[in-house]
Amino acid sequence: MARAITVKVATPKVIKALETKLATLESQMANQEKVEAKYQKEYEKYRKSLTDYAIANIKKATNFRTNHRSYNNTLNIDFDVDTTGADFPQEPQREFERLAEWEYKSMKNEITNALSILKMTDEEYVNASTMKSIAQYL
Repeated sequence: MARAITVKVATPKVIKALETKLATLESQMANQEKVEAKYQKEYEKYRKSLTDYAIANIKKATNFRTNHRSYNNTLNIDFDVDTTGADFPQEPQREFERLAEWEYKSMKNEITNALSILKMTDEEYVNASTMKSIAQYL
């Protein structure tokens, strides 16, 4: 049977953590378009390098499958290429997950509300129910 953990967290520490999270969130949202544009540019380079890799290794390809679609005059060619080589390109990773505008506004609103309430309290410690509701943002 799992036991509940009882911890007392000082209100100023929680306030500081929420303020830090809010600043990080605002910075992330402000830079999101720039960071996403950088990622998309890196991803296009990655796609080109994948094409170059496939072309360079086509003679070693296996499992060729084709599908000709006469209704739109397209040919799909599918094949497998061994990727154990050291020159296989690495897919770029996003620095953070994109936030939709509504997600950002919702999180910012929740954090701002929690900060407002915590700054008004005279309590030395944050109670468990409050901690549970704001823990998702920390």
